Amino acid sequence: MALKVKIILNPIADAGRAWTAANDLRPIVAKHSNIDWSGTVYPTHATELAKQAGEQGYDMVIAMGGDGTVHEIVNGLMQVQERKRPTLGVVPVGSGNDFANSIGVPLEADHALSHALHGKTSTVDIGLMVDENGRQEYFDNTIGIGFGAIVTIRSHKLPIVRGFLMYLTAVIQTIILNHKPAHMKLTADGESWEQTNLMVGICNGPREGGGFMIAPEAKNDDGILNYVMIKECSRLMMFRLVPEVMKGTHGRFDQVQMGTCKKFSLSSDEPLYIHADGEIFTSFDANLHKVSFEILPNALKVVKG
Repeated sequence: MALKVKIILNPIADAGRAWTAANDLRPIVAKHSNIDWSGTVYPTHATELAKQAGEQGYDMVIAMGGDGTVHEIVNGLMQVQERKRPTLGVVPVGSGNDFANSIGVPLEADHALSHALHGKTSTVDIGLMVDENGRQEYFDNTIGIGFGAIVTIRSHKLPIVRGFLMYLTAVIQTIILNHKPAHMKLTADGESWEQTNLMVGICNGPREGGGFMIAPEAKNDDGILNYVMIKECSRLMMFRLVPEVMKGTHGRFDQVQMGTCKKFSLSSDEPLYIHADGEIFTSFDANLHKVSFEILPNALKVVKG
């Protein structure tokens, strides 16, 4: 029996190019009576639609958009009881497509859709973030705290450049305009220490920002989180680290600290700016100072490449 499939489309992904890609897929979808479409019209709408799809008995939800669309859909699917939770497929038509890259799906929309419908199902781990107020957010790829979050905030305000160039431009702006380290108390699997950081990344996947290899050893099916921290350093050193992060070779520098864990928490003397899979969790008006993370192994079925 054919799977019951829901495609959730973010029509404004990649500056509206997702709509064109979806239109090109209509002939393929028309051949399958078991596929329904839904489009998002406001932030977090994809979360609501994914949760509804699980409750309505869909076997698969296909995220058609970028990393933000995948993030919202994951947060919806994780609210569905595990036995009823649909499998996730991905048609990557966003700016970064980092999660799609990590699971190896084709980048061409038509090939990706065919692969989602006919490919082999596996599982991935999902991260869970909880802040000091009890607010929860699931993440499939990366969390950025401090520098990385400010880059994301700035990238959303760039009207012309897209994709990797958009993130690179935001990185340069952030180094120049937002060079403010924070003193933090950190705990990884029960081991605690203090240090001053410009950036903390909590990673379930290796890449963010369309090509920055922030945690090159991270895998989303190994049951652990990777963390990476850039300690307090000069602006000049930050510029020196940018090409290293693009290649994933930054771990060799003394200013960079990396490790793995299953649980991680931190508190900061400065407000925490946070992005989750490229979606802004707290912005410049933040008054958040404590947050914790854990990995949920094999939490979600996905169609991998």
